[in-house]
Amino acid sequence: MKCPFCGSLESKVVDKRETEGHVATRRRRECLSCGKRYTTYERLETPSLTIIKKDGTKTLFDRPKMIAGIMNACHKRPVTIEQVQKLADQVECELNAMDATEIESSKIGSSVIRKLKKLDKVAYLRFASVYKEFQDLEEFDKELHKVLKK
Repeated sequence: MKCPFCGSLESKVVDKRETEGHVATRRRRECLSCGKRYTTYERLETPSLTIIKKDGTKTLFDRPKMIAGIMNACHKRPVTIEQVQKLADQVECELNAMDATEIESSKIGSSVIRKLKKLDKVAYLRFASVYKEFQDLEEFDKELHKVLKK
């Protein structure tokens, strides 16, 4: 593993943990050249998952793109990157459990939105406004009232 600080290929693992759901192995490493620490994740390489978009076009599943969307919704919210990674892991687990090579994008969005609602209500509303394609403030207001009632 190449050190992100000095580029050395020599490191040692100082801590190893499984992520929740056992979808990845987290390793805390220490560079033997510069002494700095960094984290790596080892994930099982799964068969390519094709996403069917609303317009019918197909694209490969892009975990970083999903995480970016979640991060946008969580901007300036008390949500950590670890919580976002955990949410993404859970969504990915659900997708892999479907045992399909093609999945509609709406299933991913539904999974993310359910989990965001539990994590942070404001992030949920932000994500919902894009995912559900609110056309005006009235639709947003209806969704806000649903959240406030719970």
